[in-house]
Amino acid sequence: MKIKTLFFYLFLFSFSVFAQETNLTAELYDTYDTYKESSLNERRIKHSELQPLIEQYTANPRFKVTEVGQSIGGKSLSLISTGKGPVNVLLWSQMHGDEPTATQAIFDILNFLNNDDFVTEKEQILSEVTLHFLPMLNPDGAELFQRRNLLGIDINRDALRLQSPESKTLKRVRDSLEADFGFNLHDQSKYYNAERTAKPATISYLAPAYNYEKDINMVRGNAMKIIVFMNNIIQEYAPGQVGRYNDDFEPRAFGDNIQKWGTSTILIESGGYQNDIEKQEIRKLNYVSILSAIYTIAIKNYENIPLSDYEKIPENDRKLFDLKIIGANYPLFGKNYKIDIGIHHVEVDDEDHDDFWYSNRIWDQGDLSTYYGYDTFDAAGYTIKQAKVYPEVLNSIQDLRNLNFQELLKAGYGYIRTHRIGNKQLNSPFPFHLISKSFEIPELNLQPGVNPTFFLEKEGELKYAVINGFLIDLSKDSKQIIFEFANKNAMIFR
Repeated sequence: MKIKTLFFYLFLFSFSVFAQETNLTAELYDTYDTYKESSLNERRIKHSELQPLIEQYTANPRFKVTEVGQSIGGKSLSLISTGKGPVNVLLWSQMHGDEPTATQAIFDILNFLNNDDFVTEKEQILSEVTLHFLPMLNPDGAELFQRRNLLGIDINRDALRLQSPESKTLKRVRDSLEADFGFNLHDQSKYYNAERTAKPATISYLAPAYNYEKDINMVRGNAMKIIVFMNNIIQEYAPGQVGRYNDDFEPRAFGDNIQKWGTSTILIESGGYQNDIEKQEIRKLNYVSILSAIYTIAIKNYENIPLSDYEKIPENDRKLFDLKIIGANYPLFGKNYKIDIGIHHVEVDDEDHDDFWYSNRIWDQGDLSTYYGYDTFDAAGYTIKQAKVYPEVLNSIQDLRNLNFQELLKAGYGYIRTHRIGNKQLNSPFPFHLISKSFEIPELNLQPGVNPTFFLEKEGELKYAVINGFLIDLSKDSKQIIFEFANKNAMIFR
């Protein structure tokens, strides 16, 4: 009887803690805008933008800010610490300069910790855990919005040689803290999907292996349990949109080695989310799931999670396109062929790496029935037609504003000549490619790597245009076409 009573109270305790965590997660999600760092709203973040935020925490007695190193280019690497607990948790972001989603989330988390709300939960966290944030490990890469540092190496493959100062800093910080948990924060391609589904892998996880045999000791097992916990959270807000990375051992990687050095390491990769170009919704998911994970570390509730649940998370796959066109009729050399077309929207940075434009490409074509699209168009019954050049030559780009876009597109015009195209003009803000007086457009020949520009005809009428890989519904009027083309672009061919 006493044993039954004991199990009953243990059940009530476990249920109470689970409910408490669930409620906290919901409250974190619902109150997110209160803590979101408003100065960071776009992916192309630079070191200089973080310094005023870091200085605020330098002057705040709740936090300790330490310059723990410098990048090859001489930019400071700052560690922001708070809490007084015996469990050390290290979170580092942007070891790849073009992967900033979690950097933004870190400053949201810092805002949360600096706020006077959630008093009980924060006391539980900060009395049991000491948190250490290294928000930008590769500031030189971030300046250029590129993966690698100024040495031209991938910092995440420098854990053995430790050739770059950024790598040495991360190793030194981890060792000095003897961190119990590590959150290795990255971005991944938006073209990853959860295995055998059309859903993007919005968040992907990995508890890296520490040897070729992929053994599971307590250190790695604890990382797996935390990942299972975080997956359950993400499923509430992005159901089916979680992937799990292949855990083959990479002896040069920091995640694998930090796991081997005794820190339970959780790799988090921020992928794609429908209509979230700047990854602000994914940033929110990082904030909610990481804070919730920190809380479960503090109260040690993760210890009860079965390891077997880790393998239930679907593996990552890479079978997504921005636009997938299915079953179009493609006439070639007098014959008709059925073809699927997969299109990627390829970002090209501007000179200052503050913004970007699109130079889109056909990524694959043929039978793409095992692939998926963020947007999918069933083109059965439609025939692909070449885009034509508008017969008049305009004086300048500004003259396009006077044209009826719907009328020209429905007539099959995808290219417009202009007398003057400024050298600084990198792309066309209108749904037409701009070409110089002498440029000759090539015959339509769909191939991977080709810019996707053509029309889709049905029953003798052009119904859709594909301009630089963007699908345009020609039943809509000019104003609606322009409205929907905002934040997109066509190309310039000189």
